[in-house]
Amino acid sequence: MKEQFKKFLNEEQDPKAIDKIASKLSDLLMKNEEIGYIAVQKKPAITVLPDSIVMTNKRIIICQPKNLGLSMNFIDYTWDEIEGTFVKENILGSEFSFTTRTNMEVSIDYIPKIQARKIFTYAKEQLDILKTGAVLNATLVDGVPVTPIAEDEIVEEMETEEVTNFAEIMSIAQPNFTADSQEFEEIAVSSKEKSLNDLSQDELFEKLQNYKKLLDNGLILQGEYDAFKKEILSHM
Repeated sequence: MKEQFKKFLNEEQDPKAIDKIASKLSDLLMKNEEIGYIAVQKKPAITVLPDSIVMTNKRIIICQPKNLGLSMNFIDYTWDEIEGTFVKENILGSEFSFTTRTNMEVSIDYIPKIQARKIFTYAKEQLDILKTGAVLNATLVDGVPVTPIAEDEIVEEMETEEVTNFAEIMSIAQPNFTADSQEFEEIAVSSKEKSLNDLSQDELFEKLQNYKKLLDNGLILQGEYDAFKKEILSHM
């Protein structure tokens, strides 16, 4: 057994299981990848080959012996795939589980309690490191970290000028009306010359109808019509 794996025999790990992992895991490690901890199942039936969980600084590797220990399956999950980790302590060991960002849940039971606590702590540390790195790569806006927006996600805003004066609308929008256009201009002028307080109920109703015509022909905005309507109704 390689020296680097002997340190994982302090919390009831099965030496035979560690030895089988050591013979194959070294070839699977990536550049700058280091093993942080190895947890091994301790099942009640000693004839059943245990699964193992290998924690590295880059991923979680599930090791599953097959064919009476002659072969082994390896399933790995990188830390950026993992959403959260959990430990549930039972009478016969603990159950360690984690969820991925694709809503997948992976769990391994019969992990000795001290080993389960160690891998749970190690997993939390790695997730915190990942989160801290994401924050450091963000841009601070008023002291709050904000992830930079990609250039292709930036939508250019066009400057718009809000027009609140009906006369401005009449001068800008010059529709091709003849008699109707002249009628609308007369309505606009007369609305300024005569106060609403001086109008009769019929005149107020007629004025409201005129503003509705302006709205229907696109010469005033809905908000302006609503304001005119409210003002006229308050005098009726």
